[in-house]
Amino acid sequence: MTDDIYACHGYEVYLVGGCVRDLMLNRIPKDFDIITSAELKEVVRVFSQCEIVGKRFPICHVHFENTIVEVQTVIPASTSFQEDCARILRAIRIAARLGFRFSRETAHFVKHLSPSILKLDRGRLLMEMNYMLAYGSAEASLRLLWKFGLLEVLLPIQAAYLVKHGFRRRDKRSNLLLSLFSNLDKLLAPDRPCHSSLWIAILAFHKALSDQPRDPLVVAVFSLAVYNGGDMLEAVKIARRINKSHDESFCELLEPRDLDFEALKHEVMDFAESSKGALSKMTDEYFVSQAMAGYSRAPFSDLVFIPLALYLKASKIFECVRGGGERRFASKQGSKIDYESLAYGSPQEVRHTFARIVFDTVYPLDLTE
Repeated sequence: MTDDIYACHGYEVYLVGGCVRDLMLNRIPKDFDIITSAELKEVVRVFSQCEIVGKRFPICHVHFENTIVEVQTVIPASTSFQEDCARILRAIRIAARLGFRFSRETAHFVKHLSPSILKLDRGRLLMEMNYMLAYGSAEASLRLLWKFGLLEVLLPIQAAYLVKHGFRRRDKRSNLLLSLFSNLDKLLAPDRPCHSSLWIAILAFHKALSDQPRDPLVVAVFSLAVYNGGDMLEAVKIARRINKSHDESFCELLEPRDLDFEALKHEVMDFAESSKGALSKMTDEYFVSQAMAGYSRAPFSDLVFIPLALYLKASKIFECVRGGGERRFASKQGSKIDYESLAYGSPQEVRHTFARIVFDTVYPLDLTE
């Protein structure tokens, strides 16, 4: 094997890519990718049946009988990130998903080269963000983005929230924003992702609630109305039967008040409107640019990567409540998540999952009295 040969010549050799995944799953890899500390010329010298391919990112193809092994040299983190700044986001995603830690060198360049990701087009940024937030590692991704100064560039509104509440770069504490995404993660996995409209709606919901804290009963009715497609009367009846405490650690939740039906309905519909307004702000370049304006050391970012079609899809989550009893939306049948529909962006499935996340965050099952 190539690793035995390289070891004899004093080089480090590692299997990387899909073959590692296949081996961990006890599958036979279709091909092998190798990374080595040797330079390309050394690879060619060691193997007779070897050719260098590629111009921008040259690699070696080593031929073994009917198999081709792809060999790459070890590229310094600074060079790798400058050649393709999308690798910075991929590094964050992989570290978050697998619980990896960066070497000191990699961490340094992730942090100091973070502004370079603005060179990527908006579609690519949305794709990378979706890989981080829609596959079961959203909370860890947000923490790493914050830790390495990327959140200010990608999501300035959410970064401003963390700064306002004194959240440190290596803070282990939680808050409502992170708790929402922690509960999202519990429902997802790499093979059970959600549609991007779901996590965008969660960001908008949290922005609206952090701007104007609400009675926990208002949030409960709101989530139940989202769940059932806008039936406010049913949502209020169910919410009034809640016999457990809300999570009092969240500053976005007010002390419970005694609200009659009309007052409660008015506040719920106002909150739905505020959530849609927050979503609109997230797509406004000027508003986004002002989110961190009060913090002199923060990088400037007016980045908006949410396209119109996605904005409209996410806003429909709130419109079913805003329409009240006059505009009913179809409710989901059953409580089990249909992951194929969720990934596709089925309105009922997305609303159902959104409502479940919100309710379980405000009224967690494991909350001690």
